[in-house]
Amino acid sequence: MKLLLVIDYQKDFVDGSLGFKGAETLEEGIYSLVKEYQKNKDQVLFTFDTHSKDYLKTSEGKYLPVEHCLKGTPGWELYGKLKEFQADALKIEKPTFGSLELIDYLKNNNFEEIKLVGLVSNICILANAVICKTAQPETKVIVDASLTKSFDDDLNKKTFDVLKGLQVEVINNG
Repeated sequence: MKLLLVIDYQKDFVDGSLGFKGAETLEEGIYSLVKEYQKNKDQVLFTFDTHSKDYLKTSEGKYLPVEHCLKGTPGWELYGKLKEFQADALKIEKPTFGSLELIDYLKNNNFEEIKLVGLVSNICILANAVICKTAQPETKVIVDASLTKSFDDDLNKKTFDVLKGLQVEVINNG
């Protein structure tokens, strides 16, 4: 079985408090990929960057002092058409870049392939790809560069180089 990880494709990262130009262009491709995985009876898991009202007092909030993805707010929800999956989705709420819960999930499930898409490439995509490779070192881990972006094009490209060095396959189906 294959696993599709949709990383933090939430309103605040697309057109909310940390949104950036180009993030909205991923919507159709990610939506189609989720539908394809569902049709093939493969696993789809969504991660949600999840913070509370005390976010600015956290370590992350001190380095990135912009409230975002506060649980229960519109900015926390999946963006656009992907919102249709939110109620029934297998999801992990994570208070930081990577997820210990994802590690546990991967340790208890074996996949022949794990594909990551979503936002932001140089932060949460990178952190969770490393988690996937660590939890399942013999599993093929893929990042689809056509379905992930960063607010900084240079960092985006550098991230893909780093991922390749960590034995993560970077493809571009766009």
